[in-house]
Amino acid sequence: MKQSDPETTHEEAPVEKPIPLSRMLAFGAPGFAGAGMAIPIAVLMPVFYSDVVMAPLGTIALAIAIARSFDALTDPLMGWLSDRTRSRFGRRKPWIALGVPLCAVFFYLLFAPPGQITGQAAGLWFGVTYTAYFLFHTIYQVPHGALGSELTLDYDERSKLFGIQSLFILVGILTASVAPSILSGAFDIENPRTTHALIAGFFATLLVVLYAALLRWVPERPEFAKSDPNPLVPGVRRALRNRPFRIFFFAGMVSAIPAAIPGILIPYYTTYVLQVADPEQWLGILLVTYFGTGLIAVPIWMRLAERFSKLWTIVASAIIGTTGGTCLFFLGDGNSMVVLGIFLLIGFASSTGLVILPSMVADVIDYDEFLTGKRREAQFGSFWAIVPKFVAIPGASLPLALLAWVGYQPNEVQSDEVVLTIRLLLGIFPAAFNILTVAILVRYPLSRAVHATIREGIRAHNRGESFKDPLSDRWIEPSSRRLLDNEDGWFLDTFSHAELRRIVQSGPRRALQDVLRAVIASGLLALACGWLAWQTVGDLNSEPGPSTILAVVGAGLSITAMCFHLLRVQPARRLRHAGITSERIEAHLADI
Repeated sequence: MKQSDPETTHEEAPVEKPIPLSRMLAFGAPGFAGAGMAIPIAVLMPVFYSDVVMAPLGTIALAIAIARSFDALTDPLMGWLSDRTRSRFGRRKPWIALGVPLCAVFFYLLFAPPGQITGQAAGLWFGVTYTAYFLFHTIYQVPHGALGSELTLDYDERSKLFGIQSLFILVGILTASVAPSILSGAFDIENPRTTHALIAGFFATLLVVLYAALLRWVPERPEFAKSDPNPLVPGVRRALRNRPFRIFFFAGMVSAIPAAIPGILIPYYTTYVLQVADPEQWLGILLVTYFGTGLIAVPIWMRLAERFSKLWTIVASAIIGTTGGTCLFFLGDGNSMVVLGIFLLIGFASSTGLVILPSMVADVIDYDEFLTGKRREAQFGSFWAIVPKFVAIPGASLPLALLAWVGYQPNEVQSDEVVLTIRLLLGIFPAAFNILTVAILVRYPLSRAVHATIREGIRAHNRGESFKDPLSDRWIEPSSRRLLDNEDGWFLDTFSHAELRRIVQSGPRRALQDVLRAVIASGLLALACGWLAWQTVGDLNSEPGPSTILAVVGAGLSITAMCFHLLRVQPARRLRHAGITSERIEAHLADI
């Protein structure tokens, strides 16, 4: 049996050809338009629909929760579809070409509703266009992210690629942040409908133009499309057996819980905690300071990641951001300039997530290829996003509900309880979750040296040789030479470890019973959460309570689980006639 030990193999590795700067720019430039669209969605849209279009606030909040739950559902499906696509145009580009123009259309329609609609009709327009926007955003964004992971296999060049993309993203955010002021000040456009339509039209058009350039100038790597596609359910199980990915998955889930809180509460902090004379002006100053210093810091973080490591660069930035954010709890009336300095500090730390994290996910995908023999960029990207998207929904809604619970009154001097709640939610709550995220991330094992060994292992597998896993010290056979046929291994990964044990004990018929029980249980839980949401939604003209939002999130997660288990019904039926013996199942269990 051929073996390659990472400590003794001296075969020269093929040199990865550097990516031309023009290709990096073409890949990263669409981030300008995408980020420019994200700011109106996150900041301008709710007040535009409630105060200008006059849609009921409850309808808006409920539509957001439902649409974002649907958005999380479509992520893994899109990743699976993109990884399995085979066409003369590639795996990623056909989906980008489909999703970009439709996303642009619905983004414009979202901010240009007919002038005559109000009330529930406006709420319906909002719900349909908002949901369609996120659907088509997923259709192009998941393949775009996967394309970035494929462009280069070099550990440091990935940081440069995603660093350039983050520059475009931050410039897009800054542009969208100042666009309303420019239109009203320089061009004397006071009608908010006109302002929002112009901003939406500009970024929607730019999205199509920049992605057309990407489709023209950024090629896919055809060698990655040659591997056989993998089924969805076993792909999920194998992704979660990837230790570096599990670390990222749970860190992303924890960090997503408070992610929306700063954007929501900074306006309240400037008005009721700092008590500045012109809160809107100060809000703009703080946003420009935050994103501007983040933009300046991008090349610094890129250099630090190359000089030291991606992991410890992320940890250093998290310490800076957490320290600065915690200081906000102790500041108040008369401390506006100190707060400005704090925003310089946390803004400087903010851009590491844009620069380093996508590069680290790409390294994780290389390790998965070493373990499984398959390239699954889109599927990994979508898995990484799905749970954080769900947990971010209550994170964006519950702070407002808590403020109402402690007695918040709009446009009035707030009680000490309200001010303390704002300080806690903005300063202490995110800091606690950031500390927990860092505690998870420090276990991330893929250093520059380990990644180089993993790439060497992939080359050894391509030569038909076994190779020692640098993380577990186990010898990993190439997929073509494993004791259990590769196709049978993927098929058995449709079932959990406990289910396979029961199949060995009770026979293959047990598989269908277990799967149907899981389908029924998740379906009943989805119905229960839906009923609870319906019972607690109350008057759609008011903000729904925390229980309604949590019920919608629970229903979304339960529907996701039910769809996952429904995909296992047919394989469970096939298992009775597949001819896979108990001995082969035991061999598979020993292998995992």
